Amino acid sequence: MTRYIKQLLTIAFLLHIVATHAQQVPVAISGGRIHVGDGTVIENGLVIIQNGSIQYAGPMKESGYDANTASLIDATGKDIYPGFIGMGSTIGLNEITAVRSTRDAYEVGVYNPNIRSLIAYNTDSKVIPTVRTNGVLLAQVVPYGGVIGGQSSVFKMSGWNWEDAAIATDDNMHMSWPSVYNYDYEKNTYGPNAQYRSEVEDIYTFFAEARSYCNGNAPREHNLRFEAMRKVLNGKQKLFISANSAKQIIGAVALSDSFHIKIVIRGGRQSYRVTELLKERNIPVLLEATHELPSYDGDPVDLPYKLPAMLHDAGIMCGLSVCNEGDSYWNLRNLPFQAGTAAAYGLNREEALKMITLNNAMLAGIDEKYGTIKTGKSATLFISDGDALDMGTNRLSIMFIAGERLKPDNWQSELSNKYELKYNIQIHR
Repeated sequence: MTRYIKQLLTIAFLLHIVATHAQQVPVAISGGRIHVGDGTVIENGLVIIQNGSIQYAGPMKESGYDANTASLIDATGKDIYPGFIGMGSTIGLNEITAVRSTRDAYEVGVYNPNIRSLIAYNTDSKVIPTVRTNGVLLAQVVPYGGVIGGQSSVFKMSGWNWEDAAIATDDNMHMSWPSVYNYDYEKNTYGPNAQYRSEVEDIYTFFAEARSYCNGNAPREHNLRFEAMRKVLNGKQKLFISANSAKQIIGAVALSDSFHIKIVIRGGRQSYRVTELLKERNIPVLLEATHELPSYDGDPVDLPYKLPAMLHDAGIMCGLSVCNEGDSYWNLRNLPFQAGTAAAYGLNREEALKMITLNNAMLAGIDEKYGTIKTGKSATLFISDGDALDMGTNRLSIMFIAGERLKPDNWQSELSNKYELKYNIQIHR
């Protein structure tokens, strides 16, 4: 057994040496159209990758590039994009909705700020490759349940384990604001939430107690929940608050004013009604989706499609996610097409792209290394044969995550290829 272990360690060491040597050879992606991710586009561009980072990103003619010094990838006629960033997802925590033992995204209890998605993340999830092949290469993974669900972390959509995949640990805190209305299943109607005021008072009480604990002398007893709130209260973590109605959003802003905390409104279906307040307080919004029906009576049928453009035009910093937490893991693969719909309804196409790249990176606090294709940043990007925001043409040919080249396939495409070959048919994708 000892000999067997030594052999495995030797093989692992040799593979590490080979991988390290391979990284030292630069890779040049030339001739493609670079969508930087900050709203700009570089025609006939060049990206040089080495040791996991972007050594150069810009016009080919200004690079002084020598084709003999790097491994060449010809991207002429293709588009180069930064890896899309999924926000508020439960990918890696959920696997099969109908099988309870594969769902690890919810914790019992009302206030769980000490819960961390980090250690529950499963890199072997079959869902991850299906998301990755549409260009979503990073994801903020969030625990849910109760009023305060816990702390998220940001992961690469690759890696052997959660330690390997994590790029930002315990980046932000997440909570849900009480609902103004409740659904009556017996009457099949919505009505006012009679407990709304008391539920809001409970939130203020919890935050006040946490502040007293964090501001006081060393406590006699260590309180995990209050201790976990320390970074939120001292401004080192943002608090993402799920709030959709105008009243909920106003309530969330009032909480941030009372305790001087940084917040992000998540959901924000009626955020267009309070844009002056959000702009005055410099509060960003993470919209959940564009592919959904209006949530309130009297809303225009195309409001979800137009909302990103409305907030952008109002000067609100806005990111874009997918639907609510229940399907935010498998549905994450549709993130680029949510942005595509926003582009079709009034938003500049590069600004729509920015909402799932740089803006999301800024919301997650990882924009120093991710979110754009720029010199010095992580080589997390992909090449598409068409428009990545259009489900009819987005087809990844090459992808890199932190400089590691990965195959753009998954178990679904493997099954498709298997039966295409078996029955001698060609499915146009």
